Amino acid sequence: MTARGWFLFSLMGVVWGIPYLMIKVAVDAPLSPSMVVFTRCALGAVLLLPFALRQGGLIRVVRSHWRPMLAFACIEIIGPWFTLTDAERHLSSSTAGLLIAGVPIVGVLMARFFGDAERLGARRVAGLALGLSGVTVLTVPHLTGGDARSLAEVLLTVLGYATAPLIAARYLKDVPTLQLTAPCLALAAVVYAPAAAVTWPSSVPSPQVLASLAGLGVICTAVAFVAFLELIKEVGPTRSTVITYVNPAVAVAAGALFLGEDLTVGIGVAFTLILAGSVLATAGPGAGRRDGDRPVAWSARQTSRADGRVECP
Repeated sequence: MTARGWFLFSLMGVVWGIPYLMIKVAVDAPLSPSMVVFTRCALGAVLLLPFALRQGGLIRVVRSHWRPMLAFACIEIIGPWFTLTDAERHLSSSTAGLLIAGVPIVGVLMARFFGDAERLGARRVAGLALGLSGVTVLTVPHLTGGDARSLAEVLLTVLGYATAPLIAARYLKDVPTLQLTAPCLALAAVVYAPAAAVTWPSSVPSPQVLASLAGLGVICTAVAFVAFLELIKEVGPTRSTVITYVNPAVAVAAGALFLGEDLTVGIGVAFTLILAGSVLATAGPGAGRRDGDRPVAWSARQTSRADGRVECP
């Protein structure tokens, strides 16, 4: 891989590993989950829509694909971004980031539900078992009080992140990334605008909170998609999805460094199990695999597979 490829890979590993930290800062302010999601989506849409319009044919694309685009927006953004943000009112950013690392594992199961008849094999079954063991180690200490609800919200987020790319792979593979992402972000901003207005803070948030909101919208949403497109062009769709395994480590490190979150033995064990399980569960069947079994990736023409994903937290 070239120096430019390594730079983009490192950038994406950080960019999609820090949203959990920024969300935690915002909800602890405290800002409402609706306002956090609205601000993130609105900033992302404002920055990306001009580029999507510049490509031409955006209205035609939306008219032709509005049903799967609506489903994608609801399952990838409108639902999961709220449940994840609300969950972080009670869970640490480290815990949330590690739980989201289970997305590739759930993606394998959801792919079969969507009709992927590929045989799992012993290696992938072992990966599923390891990953689920890691999730269990991480969640058991939190199965009391408000934490139980928050865990359920994160699991709903994981389910959405694992399902939405399957919709994109089947129905939106010919839609350019910007023309898919920008309208979906705009729709999410419209949906959350009323709730955000009702819960708007009475005073201006602190500079730290404002910086977190700006980072979520500008860096973790708008810039992230542009950088990932460049990464795909540089290293290809398959290798670019490896960032899925880097993001949780960044989330844990960021929580420890900036929020003083504990790095316990349980977190270390859970991270190891989830990471190993994700790698094994999403491993391809070998050189003879079908083209359709490649990992999900975002490109100008949405090169995708049915049993993996790259999520935007």
